[in-house]
Amino acid sequence: MSIRVGIIGYGNLGRGVECAIKQNNDMELVAVFTRRPPHEVNILTESAKVYHVDEVVKMKDRMDVVILCGGSATDLPKQTPEYAKYFNVVDSFDTHANIPVHFDSVDKVAAEHGNVAIISVGWDPGMFSLNRLYANAILPTGSDYTFWGKGVSQGHSDAIRRVAGVKNGKQYTIPVEAALESVRKGDNPKLNTREKHIRECFVVAEEGADLAKIEQDIKTMPNYFADYDTTVHFISEEELKKDHSGIPHGGFVIRSGKTGWEEEHSHIIEYSLKLDSNPEFTSCVLVAYARAAYRLNKEGQKGCKTVFDIAPAYLSSKSSEELRKEML
Repeated sequence: MSIRVGIIGYGNLGRGVECAIKQNNDMELVAVFTRRPPHEVNILTESAKVYHVDEVVKMKDRMDVVILCGGSATDLPKQTPEYAKYFNVVDSFDTHANIPVHFDSVDKVAAEHGNVAIISVGWDPGMFSLNRLYANAILPTGSDYTFWGKGVSQGHSDAIRRVAGVKNGKQYTIPVEAALESVRKGDNPKLNTREKHIRECFVVAEEGADLAKIEQDIKTMPNYFADYDTTVHFISEEELKKDHSGIPHGGFVIRSGKTGWEEEHSHIIEYSLKLDSNPEFTSCVLVAYARAAYRLNKEGQKGCKTVFDIAPAYLSSKSSEELRKEML
């Protein structure tokens, strides 16, 4: 029997989830829920329907798990605990500093109502988090390094577009190659923010705008660019659409550790991602963990979980026997 899935939110992430469900034979998309007028939202799955988000709870008995595709700033802190009352849910909450608070608010509700909620699913937090944990457990003496990019930062791109005089823009986060190589060699460097990443901005300015002021406003923006070496390129709208329309991303998690009685041997554990589409990859991770939420709940589990709490076998559509035979 197929796992019946609902999607709340149909932006880049929601569309990616729909595509990912198509690739998983044990899953079925039942419904997409949107804040927009439903007739304005065209989905790809012919057997599924679009409803207004106000209709979600009425579908309680028709969905096994709901994947929440809203934003971490304002949507998920409200949506995840609310819908965990009625469904098994999975979200991609990615504000690292607020994960403990989000976990607590979701755990209480999900446990009370007998549902499983898995939060902060994606690649960071998510797959990168798992690899940090594995590496720390295996090499307890060592140092962790996380590099992001080269890729589009959607939050920083939005910050650029809010600068006065900017019509449009994209920002790329790029690891500093020298820092990356030093870590890979086992040098265990102490790196500050500026030494790990650079930021490259491609900006379409409004006609007659003060380019020097725009560049200065971007480079001195606190919490976004002030702590980084930042380059600003002014280009046309046509160039932006032609050369910067994608949403690639990726990065590296590296653990540099020592073993031996005198810590005489060095080891490097590295996990890397190179993503053509950040939201589509994140969607694939969400769908795998939706399977886990469904299975855990079928076993009688409830409450909030993170990727740390889920055994790998729960993510796969293969049976335990198949996994032992084919992958172990």
